[in-house]
Amino acid sequence: MPLAKMALLPDRGVVRVAGPDAEKFLNGTITADLDLLARQAAVHSALLTPQGKMLFEFFVTKARGSEGDGSEGEDGFLMETGRELAAGLVKRLRMYMLRAKVTVEDVSGAFQVAAAWGGTPSAHDKWIVYPDPRLPEMGLRVLAPVPPGLDAALGNATADVEWLAAGAYHAHRIALGVPEAGKDFAIGETFPHEADLDLLHGVSFEKGCFIGQEVVARMKHRGSVRKRVVPVEAAAPLRSGAAILVGEAEIGRIGSVAGAHGLALVRLDRAAEASAKGQTLLADGIAVTLRRPDWADFELAPAPAAAGNA
Repeated sequence: MPLAKMALLPDRGVVRVAGPDAEKFLNGTITADLDLLARQAAVHSALLTPQGKMLFEFFVTKARGSEGDGSEGEDGFLMETGRELAAGLVKRLRMYMLRAKVTVEDVSGAFQVAAAWGGTPSAHDKWIVYPDPRLPEMGLRVLAPVPPGLDAALGNATADVEWLAAGAYHAHRIALGVPEAGKDFAIGETFPHEADLDLLHGVSFEKGCFIGQEVVARMKHRGSVRKRVVPVEAAAPLRSGAAILVGEAEIGRIGSVAGAHGLALVRLDRAAEASAKGQTLLADGIAVTLRRPDWADFELAPAPAAAGNA
């Protein structure tokens, strides 16, 4: 059995949503369908503005009621999100609670978060471990209650785990073309389709209403997605935040990077026009190429007929 690669993700936090109305409340608020938790361990989801733009991205899994955060015996859900965003997520969810019998708390201090891929680590009996719902290749997510957290595992030289820095995890997701909120697209400015949530199992188009649902459904049915986060590659190291230019016109911006590989939110129609005209995309003067992830169903370049008419 290969050693599982595992990395602590200190920039990830956890929000607990509990109470008799928790499932109904969340299902009417977030983009994913929580009914899926009857047959899978977690869902990928987002909370949108009424105008359909992403405020928060997260995973949702069922709580076990004994995580050591003072909630013993309480049912509900754990939402893994960016640690800096957890307090804002709590505040936004509380805005929508009205008279629902729900409690929402930032419990980030009660957990350590890690990712594992390339193998299956032996789990502590109190760890909450679930497959990353975006792609099987992304591996597993781990929520480890504190105490004991992951400290004992980190110090165990005989564990079936190769512990790596968080950068190795980000290089892994970059290679797979999987974006992350705040790193690869701006919070409050990006539609779910632009962040690839529609293709990474983060939006339900069947469950009915959620905040921003009408806008998201309209984008799907019209096929009006001009921007996407896609992998980019170059012959030299890339810089996070660099603009992608065609001539002097900016058509995208680089987010996460791992050496000469990165992710970028790009106007695909403008990139296709450049490809049809034989123009080079540049970032900090370095030629970059776009790559379509294996899981994607969109095209990066125009069909031959369209290119010929350009």
